[in-house]
Amino acid sequence: MSSDAVQFFVSYTGIKLPLRLVTAIAPEQLSNRNTFIRGYFNAAGALTGFEKVVYGEIELTHRYDYHANGTLSRAEIVMLDEDPVTLNFDETGSAVAAPEAA
Repeated sequence: MSSDAVQFFVSYTGIKLPLRLVTAIAPEQLSNRNTFIRGYFNAAGALTGFEKVVYGEIELTHRYDYHANGTLSRAEIVMLDEDPVTLNFDETGSAVAAPEAA
């Protein structure tokens, strides 16, 4: 994600993935905040992931991949002290079962 543009936000909203980041904040305002969201956006402006930072520690991470038509194809969610969860979606945005491990 190093080539993605980084923006900062107060919070996120929504129940459908990808979540929406809300209330943009300037980088110079981060020193006054205990909690913020660091969002990553590709050249097309799509959210490719975010990190929820609380007191300097990353508590939640989302990473998103998209189909060529712009719908979400994959979401990886990592919460502090929990195993990562990966969700897969078809070209219509419907959830699909993860491939079975061999």
